[in-house]
Amino acid sequence: MLGGYLGKVLRVNLTEGTITSETVSPAVLRVYIGGTGLGIFFLYNEVPAGVTPFSPDNRLVFCTGPLTGSGVPGSGNYSVVTRSPLSGFAVSAQSNGHFGAVLKKAGFDAIIFQGASLVPVYLYINNGQAFLQDAQEVWGKETFETETFLIEKHRIVGMPKPRVACIGPAGENMVLYAGIENEMGHLAASGGVGAVMGSKKLKAVVVLGNGRVPVNPGTQDEFRAAIRKWAGDAKEGGLGATVDRLGSAGLFEAYYQNGWVPVKNLAETKFPAHERFDGVYLRQNFPGKRNSCYACPMDHCRRMTIPNGKYAGMVVEEPEYEDLAGWGSNVGNDDPAAAFYLTDLTDRLGLDLKEATFLVSLLMECYEKGLLTAKDLDGLQLDWGNIEAIAELLKRIAGLEGVGEHLAGGVVKAARWIGKEAPRFAVYVKRGYAPHVHDLRTKWGAIFTQAISQMGSQQGIDLTNKAAPDIGIDQPVGFSAEGIPRAEAMTGRKRQLEDCLGVCYFVCRGPGGLNHYIQALNALTGWDMSVEEALTVGERVINLLRLFNIRFGHTVDDDSVSPRLLEPPKDGPGAGKSLAPWFNQMRRTYYESMGWDPDSGHPLPETLDRLGIKL
Repeated sequence: MLGGYLGKVLRVNLTEGTITSETVSPAVLRVYIGGTGLGIFFLYNEVPAGVTPFSPDNRLVFCTGPLTGSGVPGSGNYSVVTRSPLSGFAVSAQSNGHFGAVLKKAGFDAIIFQGASLVPVYLYINNGQAFLQDAQEVWGKETFETETFLIEKHRIVGMPKPRVACIGPAGENMVLYAGIENEMGHLAASGGVGAVMGSKKLKAVVVLGNGRVPVNPGTQDEFRAAIRKWAGDAKEGGLGATVDRLGSAGLFEAYYQNGWVPVKNLAETKFPAHERFDGVYLRQNFPGKRNSCYACPMDHCRRMTIPNGKYAGMVVEEPEYEDLAGWGSNVGNDDPAAAFYLTDLTDRLGLDLKEATFLVSLLMECYEKGLLTAKDLDGLQLDWGNIEAIAELLKRIAGLEGVGEHLAGGVVKAARWIGKEAPRFAVYVKRGYAPHVHDLRTKWGAIFTQAISQMGSQQGIDLTNKAAPDIGIDQPVGFSAEGIPRAEAMTGRKRQLEDCLGVCYFVCRGPGGLNHYIQALNALTGWDMSVEEALTVGERVINLLRLFNIRFGHTVDDDSVSPRLLEPPKDGPGAGKSLAPWFNQMRRTYYESMGWDPDSGHPLPETLDRLGIKL
């Protein structure tokens, strides 16, 4: 058996109630590896034109990578790949924790869900055996409650704890930005993957396993050495050292000083409470206990207790930077404990925080400017920083109650519902999904990679202020209209390779970079893959995602950003800077760098031939 793989893919037909096991050829594994790559391979080959996101014929694919569960640092990742109900295009959403690793240990590399059940069900996997179970007793429950119930139901003495990936009320009600939650606060959130799960009446996947991920017999010593070297390297360098010491909240202050923290739907840039949202303050004032993901060497994730105030006694997953920015500065809230509370609520309801926060901040700006009234919002007074109103609004959205029904489609649809100037205030990319929670107007690399992304989230690596020497970019590209798209064509290959391997973004940012992935992958599998071959896998994935999206009507105009994101900031480090004058030429440069037609953005025949993709 090939090292790194269990050799089995589970196919679950929810319409027929049948479960079968399949194999994937080693040739396919070599060229798509796993994660996003294997997921889009299945999606492209099984979802023809005309299949809507909520059709039973759409596929929902859970995919691990060869490094998932292997002991490599941060290797609990799994990807969820489907056709997004939010954008209509492909989406690949990642989550860490332990679920992905235990899915591998339970005997499967991937799960393909098709069809739709007439009644709520969940999938239970126990060491190579799989069963569909009645989910009526957990249908309607929030995610954490569902997790706790199913873990206790399936706990077996002498076996590791079961792991659960599930949807909450938002997914059950097919809110277009519902996510899939695991381990009390990790979410595969982007693009509405939880809504697709809800459309299939699939409440959860429970995995129980104590197997091992096989290692190529001839290179076991090399693999162990690669793990040790990678684990040490992951905590070196700026990002790894910061996240290890302070969590991703440790980035807040630096991001604020660079003008990257979103304030009031990007209508402002000043946030006086910024120091109280940084990791230094949080870890000094909120007691916590380490709660690391599978095989992670870093003190990144924690369970934290709110010690005093209105939310005293609450124990929550330590919020990430984006959680704090989203429910802090972006909605005019200066209390970090309130941001903890809203993050916890968002996860329990099973909502994508990115879409939720930019939706709420849009509503608040419109409320402030008189485009909305309390009457329009079921009596809710959406003043900046009104935590109780935000919480109630999130609950109504997840339950499709009252005004929540108008807001369940995300930022773009809400802006159209409000009308007047609202579409000009909305923050989104592509055909309609919220970007990561930054003020992207001064992060040109980040805004561009999300504008041209093929998979519902950041596709490449933002090099506005950093280099990538392992792929030949020795200097930050800054605000370069020529350098950014060319860098995106190169970093996209690397970023998508990481999502194929099944490892966490944070452990991949150490100084060893790409060399660690390749050494570990080759020692694990027994392959002799070169750096260039590995990067070509990432390029192949981007091109197959592109072809899938073209199948569903993608045009050049869909590679775009909203008017608000093209407005120059009025002050701060990015004052006066706007991508608007350069964007169209940057997009064309990117197409040329990718080997795509510069006018249509379609991959050229010679590019597909080089990548071995046959139409």
